Amino acid sequence: MPGSLLGNAVRRVEDPELLVGDARYVDDLPIDALLHLSFVRSPYPHAKIVSIDVDAARSMPGVVAVYTFADLGVASSASGMGMNPKVQRAPLVEDEARFAGDTVAVVVAERLAQAVDATEAVEVDYDVLPAVADLDAAMAIDAPLVFAELGSNLYTGSREPSDEDPMAGADVVVRGRFENQRVAVAPMEGNAIAVVPGGIGDEFDLTVHVATQMPHRLKDAAVALFGLDPARIRVVSPFVGGGFGGKTGLCAEFATAIAVVRLLGRPVKWIETRSENLVGMDGRSQVQYVEMGFRSSGEIVGLRGRVIGDSGAYGGFGGFLAMGPTRNMAQGPYKIPKIRFDVAVALTNTSMTGAFRGAGRPEATAMLERLMDMGADDLGIDPAELRRMNFLTPDQFPYTTVTGMLYDCGEYERALDAALAAADYATLRKEQAVRRERGDRLQLGIGVSSYVEITAGGTGGEFGAVEVHPDGTATIRVGTAGSGQGHATSFSMIVADRLGLPLESIKFVQSDTAQVPRGGGTVGSRSLQLGGSAISDAAKLVLDMGRELAAELLEADPADVVVNDEGSLGVVGVPARAIPWSKLAALSAERGETLAAGVDFTPPGATFPFGSHVSLVEVDLDTGKVTPIRHIAVDDAGRILNPLLVTGQQHGGIAQGMAQALWEHLAYDEEANPVTGTFATYGIPSAAEVPSYEASNTETPTAYNPLGAKGIGESGTIGATPSVQNAVVDALSYLGVRHVDMPCTPERVWRAIVAAKSGAPEEPWREPPAIFKTLPDRVERARPGDEETH
Repeated sequence: MPGSLLGNAVRRVEDPELLVGDARYVDDLPIDALLHLSFVRSPYPHAKIVSIDVDAARSMPGVVAVYTFADLGVASSASGMGMNPKVQRAPLVEDEARFAGDTVAVVVAERLAQAVDATEAVEVDYDVLPAVADLDAAMAIDAPLVFAELGSNLYTGSREPSDEDPMAGADVVVRGRFENQRVAVAPMEGNAIAVVPGGIGDEFDLTVHVATQMPHRLKDAAVALFGLDPARIRVVSPFVGGGFGGKTGLCAEFATAIAVVRLLGRPVKWIETRSENLVGMDGRSQVQYVEMGFRSSGEIVGLRGRVIGDSGAYGGFGGFLAMGPTRNMAQGPYKIPKIRFDVAVALTNTSMTGAFRGAGRPEATAMLERLMDMGADDLGIDPAELRRMNFLTPDQFPYTTVTGMLYDCGEYERALDAALAAADYATLRKEQAVRRERGDRLQLGIGVSSYVEITAGGTGGEFGAVEVHPDGTATIRVGTAGSGQGHATSFSMIVADRLGLPLESIKFVQSDTAQVPRGGGTVGSRSLQLGGSAISDAAKLVLDMGRELAAELLEADPADVVVNDEGSLGVVGVPARAIPWSKLAALSAERGETLAAGVDFTPPGATFPFGSHVSLVEVDLDTGKVTPIRHIAVDDAGRILNPLLVTGQQHGGIAQGMAQALWEHLAYDEEANPVTGTFATYGIPSAAEVPSYEASNTETPTAYNPLGAKGIGESGTIGATPSVQNAVVDALSYLGVRHVDMPCTPERVWRAIVAAKSGAPEEPWREPPAIFKTLPDRVERARPGDEETH
């Protein structure tokens, strides 16, 4: 058997196509007779549509059609989680726009410039209504209503049925009101779709080329919305320029594009602009009112959370992140005997929210890690030591948390110790003390965070297939849908390892519903542990088939047939007697069979990656500017298949987590108008703003899949955000600063410094809205896996 590829740093096989410009995205596809879409969007966060006059636009050069709700004939496309039939979103607004950017009409033209120009000629008479964007304000009794017929902006919510006080018996209680500000997904490529009538001869009525993480889910949604024959629609995703959770559904613009093709019978394309992306694509945000109790020894007594989740204007999935993953992961890596967690999901006059990288788990970790630092400060215990003394220990696994999650395995102290050692934590604390003693203008902040998260939860199984061809090549088909993660490399490594084939001989097929019969897509850090396991199992079946054929030809026992160093199948101990895969596949074809296998892999449960981060920042006491100078990450994602890909995921996640802590904020003014609609105002960082990362790993394999792998795609974000925020507060804690909300902008930091120096630092707490007193009881506790249904 040749040496294993698995565990080695193998360069990505998909990169040459990207680097030389041969990779084609939706906007690059050559489509004949193509029409272009441009949307008329509401300039108001909330307004009734009195009338729409499209006559002038329809008469403009190149314009083929202009459609409103009445013309399109599609009642609804997206309605969040469907919890309330009164909360619906049609592809085009019927009578009331509910956020600035809501789609009111669509222009179809021969050229994009003509379509854009014609949108300016559409005259819409708006009756402007009061609007609300702030979550606390939305929960007030007298708040402007997003849907008047609901009587409030509470979309849904629940409280724990018990009135037990989780703070009972605590010697020290810390509390805070924490904001997880709305952040934008901001992928390099925004939403994009090209819909073509027909496809592959007469096999399909529609072919939908779309930038999505979940082609099969999008197909199912289109079938349901338009009453299509599932066998007559094909969904294909070419190269996708980043997803991060924002490209998972049938958005209003996609539904409109499909509807237009059904009306006109001609191909259409819509490519989202950056401004459209920033005001329309899903983001996520929460406001958390939380308390944690400790004994004087440092032992955690209990946790109480009252959290408002923002669901945007139409009950978006992001609001449910608080009820699902944030609540479910509220215990984190700690022994917390009592947890009470109440959630209110608020409607606001903002774009719909969704599952941006981490999907509710960064919020859970940020909440816990701020409380742990505040507790350490009040108790006079080093923050790293307070975490260590409260960790769950390896002998406790598998472990069921108070919120119902079944943790598979974990060695939390090991990851923390590795991070502290890599950072030289003791020396850093000494340097910090010296700077404080000298009264330096630049103060050092040291932030620690420890986390556990959930991956591949609630997303079912995944399909994978492997076929070996008579020319000696192989094809992989898998139901995941990569958007830059390196799936072609990692899955090909598995097949190469199992069958002994060279990587360059393996073709990778994904994101095409005509070639892959089913698939769950790429969400929730599920791809390797589910899709990779399916591919692994399929390759094993193909190997068994090959061994049977080889044994027949070699007149040997199949048990004695192995893959040799040249990638052929031969008898163990007899290297001269070997048969190449090409001959075996040819023989199989002669017999009317294919040397192929398809597998649906379903795990017994979710997996729970974990880790610890240490972040170092310098804070300018004169200006409030925060400069990150080092970031150490030790993430455990089970057994590592390709460390090069793992490190890349860590780096990307850390950058996004750090950006939330320091810079990014999708902001609205008091009237709910978006004020960060371009990269000139939305603070996405470049390489110049972030330090080099020191990323490493521990490996605690899971028993829940044959690879022993857990997810790594979101770990960097989950660990980085609170460690950076904690570092900022740590730099200022000797002044009496208790908390700085994210993003920790220079103005916010400077104001915290000024308040502390004046002797009146702001206390990060106020009573939560009264809505929490009237929420219905939670009917049942979440089950493991419920938190990732997107």
